[in-house]
Amino acid sequence: MLDLIIRGGRIADGTGNAWFYGDVGVKDGRIAAVGKLEQEAARTVDARGSVVAPGFIDGHCHSDLMIFDHPHSDIKLRQGVTTEVVGNCGLAPAPYVKDRAELLRSYVQPVLGHTSWEWPWETVGQYMEHLAANRPSENVATYVAHGALRIAVTGFDNRPATRGELERMKQILEEGMRAGAIGLSIGLLYAPGSYTSREELAELCSVLPKYDGLLSTHIRGEGNNLIPSVKEVIWIAERAGVPLHISHLKAAGKANWGKVLEAIELIEDARARGMDVTCDVYPYHAGSTTLTTVLPPWTLEGGIEKTLAAFRDPALRRRIREELGEEQTTWDNLVCSTGWHSVIISAVNGERNRDLEGLSIADIAERRGVHPADCMMDLLLEEDGRISIVYFHMSEDDVKQVIGYEKALIASDSLTCETGKPHPRLYGTFPRVFAKYVRDQRVLSLEQAVRKLTSFPAQRFKLGKRGLLVPGYIADIAVFDPDAIRDTATFEEPRQYPEGISRVFVGGVETISGETHTQARVGGLIRASACCRH
Repeated sequence: MLDLIIRGGRIADGTGNAWFYGDVGVKDGRIAAVGKLEQEAARTVDARGSVVAPGFIDGHCHSDLMIFDHPHSDIKLRQGVTTEVVGNCGLAPAPYVKDRAELLRSYVQPVLGHTSWEWPWETVGQYMEHLAANRPSENVATYVAHGALRIAVTGFDNRPATRGELERMKQILEEGMRAGAIGLSIGLLYAPGSYTSREELAELCSVLPKYDGLLSTHIRGEGNNLIPSVKEVIWIAERAGVPLHISHLKAAGKANWGKVLEAIELIEDARARGMDVTCDVYPYHAGSTTLTTVLPPWTLEGGIEKTLAAFRDPALRRRIREELGEEQTTWDNLVCSTGWHSVIISAVNGERNRDLEGLSIADIAERRGVHPADCMMDLLLEEDGRISIVYFHMSEDDVKQVIGYEKALIASDSLTCETGKPHPRLYGTFPRVFAKYVRDQRVLSLEQAVRKLTSFPAQRFKLGKRGLLVPGYIADIAVFDPDAIRDTATFEEPRQYPEGISRVFVGGVETISGETHTQARVGGLIRASACCRH
């Protein structure tokens, strides 16, 4: 007897092949059979009128700390997500060196959120053990994050690593890979990752082939420097002999709209040479990051305290204001190309400026009667440098172009929920794909969309037997109405759950039933498969 049969649904099995009517049988947490099933089961679910798909995989998000405070993961599970990949963009809470604790905490807080408890780990492996012991409702895999790794070894110094420091970083990376991390993520837009040369990164990545690890990259520039930045990470991966995944591919700033086609051509050229290169995209024309990313890179040297000290120096403040008012050749000045009206405060650190969440820097500057650049610096001073933003700097046509690209999977890039006005992608990414890009605009077929959310990320991130509805695979399953599924989260009111998803199963256990979480916590840590190791 089977434990569960989901009967009569349209089965989109994750392969990208045409959907078909049938039943899905589950036994001991795995798919036991698919087709017209005559067996008996302890429980039967009627899925007529619904699509039955593998549980969705969020292959790029920043839930590293949120998963501890919110282990039920309602926000993601109610979107049909059963697995998340964390440690992205070089941002992670481990490795965690006590004498540089504040450097790391201030570095990650605008993206990963604030925690009121002390982090009980030091190594990446210890972080993973604590995650597993927390018994989350969903599955989680992680990278080793280059930014956290470099802070642990060199702090925020703007210089090349010494030979000894580079060897230490390689040791820490290897420890994380042995513990089951899926690869290395780098964030070249963020200091101290931005202080690292391509040669140093290629040397660090020499650790990865031994573990069949993936290099995931937030590239150095997504605006005027988009094309050189894509070329740079392709060079690093080719030099190190590792597979490459480019995070949230986009062209930022109106002058650069359309360049995603050239970036895609670079990926295709690399693949034609035999390189394994892919990318991901989120289904919105606005991004979300830290307010400090709009600053000239030199201001971030030494950590946030030195940045804030620069704001207090009239001469340095004037220099910052002048540089932000002009196009730059060595770094992407998106404020100049996009405007302060496109920079929206999504989260502040304290209560003093809570009423500013949801407002643009331009609006706040007008309210205060100051120049927008001065307003930005004042706000960072008032909030100890810990401010998150939503940034409207992309073209919808570009977003559609990348969503339709065969080698692009779809992920949320969602930040912590511990914010005032989080980007709506936190609550709406996966239903939005089906509502907007499948049903309304027909950029993707239903089957293509399911593949980009299931088997593609499962294969790319080596998550084991997930992402397909075939016998032997883990029974992570999402059931939804293809005509009703939609996101309801907006930029104005982002904390709204989607509609049209009726059931979500994790390991064969029903975890979401309608709008209710069953309190099941049968997810856990996914370690990179030992069978993938050389």
